[in-house]
Amino acid sequence: MRVLLLSAYDAGSHRYWRRGLSKMLPDWEWRGLALPPRHFSWRVRGNPLYWALRERERLECRPDLVVATSMVDLATLRGLVPSLAAVPTLLYFHENQFAYPEGSGRHGLLEAQMVSLYGALAADRLAFNSAYNRDSFLRGVDALLARLPDYAPREAVDHLARRSAVLPVPLLPGDDAAAGESCWPPVPAVGARPLRLLWPGRLEYDKGGEGLERILSRLEGSGLDYQLALVGQEFRRLPAVFGRIREQYRHRLVHFGWLQRVADYHRLLEEADMVLGTALHEFQGVAVMEAVARGCVPVLPARLAYPELYPAEFLYDSRPDDPGREADAACERLLDLAAAWRRGDVAGPSVSDYSLEKLAPRYRAILQQLASRSG
Repeated sequence: MRVLLLSAYDAGSHRYWRRGLSKMLPDWEWRGLALPPRHFSWRVRGNPLYWALRERERLECRPDLVVATSMVDLATLRGLVPSLAAVPTLLYFHENQFAYPEGSGRHGLLEAQMVSLYGALAADRLAFNSAYNRDSFLRGVDALLARLPDYAPREAVDHLARRSAVLPVPLLPGDDAAAGESCWPPVPAVGARPLRLLWPGRLEYDKGGEGLERILSRLEGSGLDYQLALVGQEFRRLPAVFGRIREQYRHRLVHFGWLQRVADYHRLLEEADMVLGTALHEFQGVAVMEAVARGCVPVLPARLAYPELYPAEFLYDSRPDDPGREADAACERLLDLAAAWRRGDVAGPSVSDYSLEKLAPRYRAILQQLASRSG
């Protein structure tokens, strides 16, 4: 099987997924085109222009199947390179352009939504990394079509739903943790050590920095002895809330920002006790899932994709209309789980269903069925 893999905005999670595809299906021949994750608005609109003119030979390599991320302007690309129109194509959604936090004010969002809608209609099959991702996309398409003044075919939603499947991003094994350097201070010879609390995510507005700040403020008055690692990619404009956390909680912080070596990151996960989430925008949360896979007890909001992935005992009430009450609920759940962890009465849930071994047959079946339509 020869597969052409297109990633138009090749962020870290997209590269992670691409590696998983080749590991799950090593007997297939994978050829790919990827563009760097910057200049978002231009990238999602400009990728077919660049690829059709500069990479035409690779696009016309007559693959058996095309797998493209939802950032690919697939409708335009298939028009500019007509040979692709005859190749069965799966469009994979790591996220969708409709489920963004209110008030984000992201420039060019409507155009990105239309690109993803046309791409979905041009694809033969759609796959989403979670049911939440699929359902919020379909609701978003329906709401968009309802806003249009006329000639808006609402039946497009059912048409897309019939061609949709849920295929989570598989967790990649990390067996190099022992080679990494520890960020956590040495365990004291006498007495109980502090709880090791991990917060993984990009240091951006959509990961809920304000919610994290409120939770930390409450933890300071709780008497909990803890250490904190904030691990995630930093960008040129660091939201002010993360700067405040770095200054106000430096007595708790053992790490802040990016870890260059994968082995160091894996060791950090292995040695952490609990993983805290505050995201406003999350479709699977691979970073949290990696931590849980390595034994961390999760403390997550009951929203987004989390309720379909984790048992209710690890979720705190989501109160977007009352951030103070949400922080209270998060702190209460965290302290209860921390006490249970100290007693040895709680362990993180299993995420084995998201391993390469478990997901490979699902990916193979869907992609093979799609490829069999050609010819």
